[in-house]
Amino acid sequence: MENPLLAPWSNKFGIPPFLQIEDAHFEEAFNLSIAKAKNNYDAIAENENAPTFNNTITEMEKADEALSKVSHVFFNLVGADSNIKRQEIQLKIAPKLARFNSEILTNPKLWTRIKKLNEDVENSNCTTEQKRVIFLYYQIFVRAGAELKETNKRRYQSIMSQLATLGTEFSQNLLADESSWCLALSSSELDGLPDFLIDTLKKNAEERGIDGYLIILNRTTVIPFLQFSKHRHLRKKVYLAWISRGNNNSKTNNLEIISKTLTLRNERSSLLGYDNFSHFKLETEMAQNSKNVKDLLMSVWEPAKRRAKSDKLELQKLLSKDAIKDELRAWDWRYYAEKRRIQNYSINEVEIKSYLQLNKMIEAAFYCATKLFNLDFKLLNSNLYHQDAQIWEVTRNGEHLALFIGDYYARSSKRSGAWCSALRSQSKLNGNVRPIVVNVCNFSKPDNDKECLLSFDEASTLFHEFGHALHSILSNVSYPLVSGTSVARDFVELPSQLFEHWLEVPEVLEKYAIHYKTGKPISKHLLEKLKKAKNIDQGFSTVEYLSSAIVDLFLHEGPVPKDPILRQNEILRSIDMPTSIDMRHSITQFAHIFSGDGYSSGYYSYMWSEVMDADAFKAFEEKNNPFDKETAKALHDCILSKGGSIAPEQAYINFRGKLPNVKALLEQRGLSTAGNIT
Repeated sequence: MENPLLAPWSNKFGIPPFLQIEDAHFEEAFNLSIAKAKNNYDAIAENENAPTFNNTITEMEKADEALSKVSHVFFNLVGADSNIKRQEIQLKIAPKLARFNSEILTNPKLWTRIKKLNEDVENSNCTTEQKRVIFLYYQIFVRAGAELKETNKRRYQSIMSQLATLGTEFSQNLLADESSWCLALSSSELDGLPDFLIDTLKKNAEERGIDGYLIILNRTTVIPFLQFSKHRHLRKKVYLAWISRGNNNSKTNNLEIISKTLTLRNERSSLLGYDNFSHFKLETEMAQNSKNVKDLLMSVWEPAKRRAKSDKLELQKLLSKDAIKDELRAWDWRYYAEKRRIQNYSINEVEIKSYLQLNKMIEAAFYCATKLFNLDFKLLNSNLYHQDAQIWEVTRNGEHLALFIGDYYARSSKRSGAWCSALRSQSKLNGNVRPIVVNVCNFSKPDNDKECLLSFDEASTLFHEFGHALHSILSNVSYPLVSGTSVARDFVELPSQLFEHWLEVPEVLEKYAIHYKTGKPISKHLLEKLKKAKNIDQGFSTVEYLSSAIVDLFLHEGPVPKDPILRQNEILRSIDMPTSIDMRHSITQFAHIFSGDGYSSGYYSYMWSEVMDADAFKAFEEKNNPFDKETAKALHDCILSKGGSIAPEQAYINFRGKLPNVKALLEQRGLSTAGNIT
């Protein structure tokens, strides 16, 4: 029987035939498609004709189409619906893929052709996009060791293979810790918990075939439990389990993986002539170097830290009122912050959550995309990889633009967090290829007869990931290398964080924030209270994020520590980390930087992009219209449709006229009064 991963997908939209694909198909598909890609690249390298864009770059863009097709399906499944067999395949295939990529990027004949094209690019008749693609290929090859001596090339290939295996093991250890831990609760231990959370805990227990209530290590369960549980000892137990992921005395401990990863990354950068991994990693980002990153992070760190320390004094008073003679701890912060919000603003999470139904928030995101970019969304009936996933066709003026898949519910087979990926990217190389974009979240799934209610943070996450999706959906480039979200890491978060702003637009909330019981829209009075309370705990959230970004940068900038946890704590002490707050991601569960190197020495990028998103939304505010058509068209034409086809700095300047400064970010976070602003 023909392997469905290798056969043409003849359905209308080219959706992967998930019902026909078995796990056993993947190894064969990977092996055959890697071999096919190698042959294609060899043919390009051995071409005796002088290099041209078409006979080199265009052919390289086509060379691994079959492999990309298989990889997109497999790695989407590994993230969203993993199992033991898929994890075993991932451990086998990750180093193979890394070796394959290294062999291609260190092929001397391919490198000679690309170097020649880059040297002659200004005298060529290439388009602006083609020149950009040539430059990026040149940069990729150099940074992958194309100019190394043969011995060093082999070592570089070995390093990349080992790093791929370590990243896979890190992810799988984290998933194992998250899926194996649980805590049973009796009905007497539910004090303070809202109905939506009690329903979730009951459902967790039912899914595992036990009576009662069960806490599992999923963010959408852990965070509200810490926020509402009146039992301090239970908050402590859950919190310590949450922050201990990847750092338990078991085979899933990630500390050795972290040490090996940091050592190999340092060696990788040293082989390429860089002082450290941060210097290597940041060279191609908007930030360019670690000094610029530090300047940004520390300019926000000081006012955020002052705000957090001031907030702690208020929360400590509330703790004392509960007759607790102890210092405010990390497992206390969210509980007393919620109390303070109710006390100061007469608003609580349960009240807001009653208005934020998942299906309505999806509609709200679609509504904003329609008003801004004239998009239409039609729900399709198609067999996907899991029954919880839904798929929509995205059109504009009746023309097919993309497919969008939303997979929103948490399950034990899904890694934690939220992300955007693709089953196919947009390009015009082989006709008008339109993307299949996937948003994955981890919201608690309700019983069939109940609505899925989101916190405001969860609704923001939904909008955030849909902002990434729009970046891919609206992509309009010729070459896969620069399609959609294929941009600098500290630019990729701009569209996602910018789109979050539309969740706060009164018109959107009044239309889609509908009470799940009464059917009434959210009141203007409640909206005003929500607006006033927006930044009440901004010191905490900024400190927990920034501390993670600073530790990430310093770990990759300095020598490899003998004890990574000890080094983490040294860094935190050096920046005067407030007590009662921990890093958002302690290093043993810091998947952003250790499951792969995508965000390694780059976790700062969320804040770098936030400087831009704060300024970018002002473009709409200056027009007194969050849906201003002229501004939306500029955003579409200058940024969202361009992918990586132009430099990110230029893309932003084309949209806004100049690059922004940090002042807009501090104002957005309500931190401009927490310190002197210059």
